[in-house]
Amino acid sequence: MEQSTLHRRGLGLRGIDAEKISPGYTLLAHLTSPGTIKLVSNSGEEVHRWNLPYRPGRHAQILKNGNLAYNGVHPDAPRLFPLWQKYRGGVMMEVDPSGKIVSEHRDPLAHHDQHHLENGELLYTTVEGLDPESGASVLGGIPNSEAPDRTVYGDCIKHVSPSGALLWTWKAIDHLDPKIFKLQPHYPREHWPLINSVYPLKDGNILASLRSVSAVVIISRETGDVIWHLDSTVVAQQHCASELEDGSILIFDNGTFRHHESATYSRVIQVSRTDKSIVWEYRDPHPMTFFTPFMGGAQRLQNGNTLITEAAFGRIFEVTEKKEIVWEYVNPDFADYTGLDAKEIEGYFGYPANALFRAYKYTPKELPWLKTTATKTSTSRVWNLFFGTGKTQDSE
Repeated sequence: MEQSTLHRRGLGLRGIDAEKISPGYTLLAHLTSPGTIKLVSNSGEEVHRWNLPYRPGRHAQILKNGNLAYNGVHPDAPRLFPLWQKYRGGVMMEVDPSGKIVSEHRDPLAHHDQHHLENGELLYTTVEGLDPESGASVLGGIPNSEAPDRTVYGDCIKHVSPSGALLWTWKAIDHLDPKIFKLQPHYPREHWPLINSVYPLKDGNILASLRSVSAVVIISRETGDVIWHLDSTVVAQQHCASELEDGSILIFDNGTFRHHESATYSRVIQVSRTDKSIVWEYRDPHPMTFFTPFMGGAQRLQNGNTLITEAAFGRIFEVTEKKEIVWEYVNPDFADYTGLDAKEIEGYFGYPANALFRAYKYTPKELPWLKTTATKTSTSRVWNLFFGTGKTQDSE
């Protein structure tokens, strides 16, 4: 009998409502691959692939010019602490559809998230080692769980020019009050406050998700001060905070150690920037069956649907505004970290995994170079699995 629960539940395309799904292609980067990024059609077919020289330093996106933005793992980065090997990046590349590298910026201390701006500039997260006094000022966490060299690493955000010149920087230790932004008691003290997403807002300020203190903040670009703070009474080790057209904030709320609830589940919430109320929420009808303890993504699509990444289990699904699931796909590729120069975490994650950090979906118009392939695959016919009608429908 198959011993992998994920295999038994089924891989690849699991269901589709062809009438309600948004048209397009989903981009995914398998974290334990050597550097494989795929575009998958609504019918579950792979329509394009990039094989890049570095394993994923989290995720990939498509830029407005049609090229791929990819964050690969820096081959010569320092080995700060064991879990650093899991989420570090450092090679921020722009790659054309044929796989040619158009531009590249390297920072061996970069991790988690980066944004390629339209003018060629980059906004991304990085770390620096704090001096002993500053490290001691960081409160909370598991006692004596600093990095092996006894250092606490503090987050920074950098904005650089196309040539790599530093345009703006922000340091958590200079702007966050450790008494307010305390490490949660179950979290190691090696990294504070662990920024797992950074997002440029339309007003010029910066939106950031701080995992190990369970907070989403807006940082003033002018002063560096925190001017908006969603705290741990609302979010729990969340990821992927982004701004929607109406100015509200979309967040993947993981749910680990959520306040006042013993049952663990993940959800996606849309939060009003004005009064911090939750104006839209998706959770599974049986809440505990949708959960990822780390990573995760949420993207609002052009037709109003939301693409959700249940990251640790390689599951991507699309829901309508009314919270109907209209597409579900599970990454069928599994591998462990063997051979990926990550020996520190081979024991932590010593099993074949299909995990993704985030997935993103793009309309055919956003992928003009895929036009020939799109025409070919748009007539693919798949079973309408959710309704069990036995009928076939066009998938795009």
